[in-house]
Amino acid sequence: MGWHMASHLPKLGHPVWVWNRTAEKAASHAQTFGTLQVELQQAMQADVIFSCLPTSADVEALMALYPPKSGSLWVDCTSGVPESAQRISTDLAARGVIYLDAPVSGQTIGAERGTLTVMLGGNIAGFERAKPIIQAFAGLIEYVGESGAGFAVKAVNNTLMATHLWALSEGLSILKNRGVDLAGALSCINHSSGKSIMSETVMAQKVLSRTFQKTFALNLLQKDIGIAMDLAEEGQMKTPVFQVTQELFLKTDREQAAQVDFSAAVTQLEKWNSVRLV
Repeated sequence: MGWHMASHLPKLGHPVWVWNRTAEKAASHAQTFGTLQVELQQAMQADVIFSCLPTSADVEALMALYPPKSGSLWVDCTSGVPESAQRISTDLAARGVIYLDAPVSGQTIGAERGTLTVMLGGNIAGFERAKPIIQAFAGLIEYVGESGAGFAVKAVNNTLMATHLWALSEGLSILKNRGVDLAGALSCINHSSGKSIMSETVMAQKVLSRTFQKTFALNLLQKDIGIAMDLAEEGQMKTPVFQVTQELFLKTDREQAAQVDFSAAVTQLEKWNSVRLV
């Protein structure tokens, strides 16, 4: 995601520094898009910092190594933990730095086209300052509340995505078992009330095609569902559907889940029913 998101920033007319834990990727990005590969220490001294990492722990580790300079703005596009966002925001505010949690949604194709949805939490003045820059890779930028709100929305969104995918897979399994043509059934669903992004794109492109092209690892979705469930537990809320969704998506062990796309989770359902969605 970060690769494509950063590719749009040079269009704003400002120098864009890029850093990646794999130096070859940053070098390739610089050559392809006219950005400038730098070391982490320099990257952390930018006026505006964008981070897009697997976890909040990764972001906190970078910050501990090289704190950003006073007056800078940090836009964290990680799918992170709300409590971490609140802690980081407080710590950086003491240094004169504004931190925004700004996770994105829209899959890799959205990042490539510059049409991502950005759900943003944090300082409202920081939001106004960041918005013209974020617009380079976003189709929708929505301010959703104080620090941690963006991460909370993303966790719930991804849990809904998982729920939709699993429910759709169950429905298509029933139909396949009855001898129904799945392509035709899916077309009907996508022109009816049962449609979702999962039915409109992921099911045909990844599951029915059997490609399971890896664009978002299953272990990262497991993490996001866990964040949503932690929020529910903190609020002492009953969320039986989300709870079942978490249990189903954890049927794939985390080591294997790190190697496959999130859509591959439905192969567990196929094994249970001895029905292959194809």
